[in-house]
Amino acid sequence: MNNREVYDFVIVGGGPNGVTLAAYLAKSGATVCVLEERTEAGGAVENTEPIPGVRITPHAMIMYGGAAPGFDQLELWKYGFRIGRSFFFEHSQAERGVACTYGMAPISDKDTMGYAKLSGLLGQPPFIRELLQATFWCPPHPPEVEVTADNIPYMQVYKRHQPDVWTEELLDMDLFDLMDEHLETEPFKVQQAIISWYSGAAGHWRGVAIPAWCCNIACVVYNPQQVPRGGMHDFFHAVMRCAIAHGAVIRTCCPVDEIILNDGTAVGVRLRETATCGEKRIWARKAVVSAIDVQQTFNKLIGPQHADRGVLQKVNDISIKGGSIYVSHFLTREPLRARDKFPEMYGGPYPMDSRDIYYDHVADVDGRKGFPTMSPDRTIWIYTPAERFDPTDPQVTREGWHLVSPVYHYVPPPEYYVGGPDAANEMKDRMDEFVRRSMREVIGNLDSDNIVHQWSNSPLDSEFRNTGLIGGTWCGARHCVDQWAENRPVPELARYRTPIDGLYMCNQTACHPGGLFLQAIPYNLMHILIEDDLVQPGDWWYASPWYIPQQGKKSAVPG
Repeated sequence: MNNREVYDFVIVGGGPNGVTLAAYLAKSGATVCVLEERTEAGGAVENTEPIPGVRITPHAMIMYGGAAPGFDQLELWKYGFRIGRSFFFEHSQAERGVACTYGMAPISDKDTMGYAKLSGLLGQPPFIRELLQATFWCPPHPPEVEVTADNIPYMQVYKRHQPDVWTEELLDMDLFDLMDEHLETEPFKVQQAIISWYSGAAGHWRGVAIPAWCCNIACVVYNPQQVPRGGMHDFFHAVMRCAIAHGAVIRTCCPVDEIILNDGTAVGVRLRETATCGEKRIWARKAVVSAIDVQQTFNKLIGPQHADRGVLQKVNDISIKGGSIYVSHFLTREPLRARDKFPEMYGGPYPMDSRDIYYDHVADVDGRKGFPTMSPDRTIWIYTPAERFDPTDPQVTREGWHLVSPVYHYVPPPEYYVGGPDAANEMKDRMDEFVRRSMREVIGNLDSDNIVHQWSNSPLDSEFRNTGLIGGTWCGARHCVDQWAENRPVPELARYRTPIDGLYMCNQTACHPGGLFLQAIPYNLMHILIEDDLVQPGDWWYASPWYIPQQGKKSAVPG
C-alpha cells in the first residue's frame, strides 16, 4: 500500500477544460493528476501535420476565449502564450460587404450601429467584455434561486449599460427576432445567424437570442485577430506549462476504465491495463473530475448500476440535434483566388442572400439527416483564409505550397444520420466533391490542377479523434433554452456537481456554457469547488460579479 498514488484531485481527460482546471487547482496549492487517453493532451484544440511542413487544425481554430479571467488569473503570458498579427481584418467588414450569390451585398449604417449597440461597443466605456463574461464566464445560479429577467447576468449588463436594448421579451426571442429590431439588411442578419450557429447557439433557437449574439461577437469583435502563434494547440501548451509549473501531473496514454466508488462516493479511478503507468489505481483525497463527455462518464466510467436512473435517462436523452461540422483542408500550388465579384480575402460565410437559404440548410441538417439535398450553389460554408495567420508563423513552411484550413460545412451529427453513424463516412468521397463544388461558387481556381491534397474529417472522424466531442463537434449538446445555463445539460448537473458525492463534471458537452468558450467551464467550476470547501485559492482569484453562492455553502467571493 506504500505505492498508492494519491492526489487531492484526479481529472479524467487532458483537453483544454481538464488541464485548465488542473492549472487553477495547482496554483491554489492542491495536488492534481490529469489522465489523458491519447498520446498527446490538448483535445479539440489540437494541431496536426499530415505531411511535414503543413499544419492543419482538425477542430477549433479561433480564440473565442479572449474575455476569460484565466488569462490574468493564470498569467498565461509567463508560459508562452502569444497572439500573432492577422492581416485579414485590415479592411472592415463594412467595406467588404456580405457575400451573396450575386456578389457582395452592402452593409447599411443601421446594421453597423445596431451591431455596435448590441455588442456593447457604444457604451462609455464599451462593455463588450463585461457582456461576454456575464454570458459565459459565470456559473449558473443555485437551484433555490428563481431565475428571472432581473437576475440573469447578461440581462443585468444590458439593463445597466444599454437600457434601450433591455426588455423581458429578450428571453423569448430567437436571434432573428433580436436582429429584426436592431439591424436592417437581410444578408447581414443571415451572416450573423450563421456565425452564431457555427459558434454554439443558433439563430433559429428561441430563448437564447443574447447567448447566440455573444457567440458571434466572441468570434468576430472581441480580439478579432486572435489566432494564437502556433495555432490553438500552442495556446493549450501555455496552459499545460502553467499547470505543470504549479505542480500538476499530466499523463498521456493513460485511458481510464472506471471511476471507483466507495459507499457512493468517488474516490479514484482504475486505468486500463494498457495504460503506460505502473500503478493502475489512482486515488483522490477530495474529488474526481470528469473532463470527458457526459454520456461516456455516466454510461462507461460510472456504469448504470451506480447512476441515478432518472438522471441517467435524462443524460441519454440529451439532444445533440442541431448540427455538426464537416471539416476540410486544401493544400494548393497557388493561393486560392476569389472570383471577380468577391474580395480576394473573403472567407465566408457564403451565400447569405436570405434566411430562406439559412432555413433550408437547417432543414437539411436537422430534418433530412443525410447527404445534403441543397444544391452546392445554395449550401452555406465558411473558411479560414491564410491571411488570418501571422506571416512569420504560417500554416505551411514548404515553399511553393499554400493552405486553406479549416473549411466548415454544417451536416447532421453522425448519431442522427438516416443510415446510421457510419453513413457519415461512407459518403466522404461524395461529400469531398460536394465541398469543392460549393466553394467554386466563390473560388475560381479550386480545381485538380491546383489542388495538391484535400484532407477532411467528418463528424464521425472527429468523435474517434477526440472522445470529448459528442456529436462530432465542439458544441456538443444543443445550446437551446432547455439545455442552457441552469438546464445545461440537465438541471441536476447544471452546477458541475453530480448526484455522486466527490464527482464533478468539466467538459464542454456536460457543462455551462459549452462550446468554444475556453477557460469558462474550469473558471465556473472553481466557484463550486470553493463552495464545497475543497480548494482555497490565493489573492489572485476573483469570482464572477454575477455569481450567487448556494445557501449553506461557503461563498467563492474572497473575504
